[in-house]
Order: sequence, then C-alpha cells, then structure tokens
Amino acid sequence: MLVLLLLTAACGAAVSTPKPAEIAQPAPPAAATLAPAPAPGASSFTTPEGGAVGRPCRAVSFEAVDYTICEIDLRRYRLGLFLQDRDGRPYGSLYAFKRAMAAAGDSPVVAMNAGMYHEDLSPVGLFVSGGRELHPANEADGDGNFFMKPNGVFYADGERAGILETGAFLRQAPAAGIATQSGPLLVIDGALHPLFSDDGPSRKTRNGVGIRDDHTVVFAISRDGVSFGSFARLFRDALGCRNALYLDGSVSALSAPDGLSVGWGIRVGPILAVFDRSAPVS
Repeated sequence: MLVLLLLTAACGAAVSTPKPAEIAQPAPPAAATLAPAPAPGASSFTTPEGGAVGRPCRAVSFEAVDYTICEIDLRRYRLGLFLQDRDGRPYGSLYAFKRAMAAAGDSPVVAMNAGMYHEDLSPVGLFVSGGRELHPANEADGDGNFFMKPNGVFYADGERAGILETGAFLRQAPAAGIATQSGPLLVIDGALHPLFSDDGPSRKTRNGVGIRDDHTVVFAISRDGVSFGSFARLFRDALGCRNALYLDGSVSALSAPDGLSVGWGIRVGPILAVFDRSAPVS
C-alpha cells in the first residue's frame, strides 16, 4: 500500500487536475544561476552567492535538487488567498493573476499555487479568503495525495501563521483571515509524514509551504523532480520548519523576482500571494 500511495499522481485520482500544457503564457525572465548541486545522496544545503539584499526569494540546492525558496516575514509582508477575479472568473494561472493585480494597482511580490483543485478550478478542500469560508473542509477518505492522511491546513491571520492537521484545525478554530487545505502534511511537529519512504521512486516538481515560527512562512518549489521524502527533509532539515504542508505536484508554479519563477503559465486553482505591507492596498 505504501508503494501505491507514493506512486499516486500529484493531484490524485479523485482530483481531476488539468495538464500543465493547457495554457501557454509568455515565459518569465531566465532563471538565476544556481549553485552547483551536491553529489547524489548528499545532505548539503547550498545558497548561491550574491543574492539581492532584502529580496524574499533565493535559489538553493538540497540533496542534488534545485529549488526556489521564499522566506516571508509577516511583519513585513501580508498574505492573500485568491481564486477568482472581481467578475467571478477563475484567474487560471499566475501570469493572469499577476496581470490582473497589477492593473488593479496591487502587484504581489510573490505568488504560488495554493492547493489542489477540481476540473473547474474550485478547491478540493477548505478555502478561506478575507476571513470568509468559501469552500468547506474536506475530511473524506479517497485516493490521491490530498487524501494521504494526515493532511492539513495552512492558515494566516495578520502577522501570524500556522499549519495544523485538518481535524485539529477544525477543533481549535484558530483565527484565520486565509486558510487552504491540502495533503499530505510533509512535516508534523518535527517528524516526517509516516507514509514517506526515505527517497521513493516518484519524482515530480513539487511545491509546499512551511512554518519556521509564528511570523515566518516559507514557500518552496523544486526546479527538478523530487521525492516526497527529500522534499519533506528540505523543510525540516534545511529550512528549519517543524510543520510543512504539501500543496501540489507537476502543476506546481511560483512567480518570484530575480528570474526565480517556475512554471508561472501553468493552469492553477487557488493562489497564495505575498504583498509588501508598505504598498497601498487596492
């Protein structure tokens, strides 16, 4: 059963997710030069020299896989969770989202797909935006990564954020201006998900979110295929996150400055976005 779970497609058999090739958008600027990757099996964590001072994102390498990492201090940045434009139409891609937000005068610094979705781009699980629950939590059992229990909820309210197992989130009902449910949890109170092998055979571009402390949120997306085990260790061992949540695979996308974007024309549903607190809100 473990092998079957780890070989399940990134969005799961019960979650009908469009293929990345369905939308062709202009490519972002060329990616920044990455640090040399360590030898296979190595546990080193390297950061290239000369990163822009004050930027939230950087390129790193961990266990021979290259990543874009964005560390978000919520005392400096605010988070938003989005799905549809003001006319009720799904944005559909980070490219379209950023273009619409720029036109509204509220350009995000970073944007990333924020969880699994159905064919119509509606979220599979809990979706809270602007303090309003727009889609309920999903506690069902099923096939696919979303249902690889324990799954969980990433939430934020003002300058604080957290990640909780889905049942714990529903019982505790923490303040949440935004919340998105996905699965599986990658790191649970410092331990890796119990169903992960050390380095399973499934290799996909994957993205997730971790919590370093109450004020620090960490986005990560691989630039290459990576196993669940290695991706979870990135959050725990290299990024110092005691809790981390998987968001998606294969359809993973992130828009970031300095040529660090990954797959930003890919079709996506829910979108997490980061804004500078000093910038005006539209």
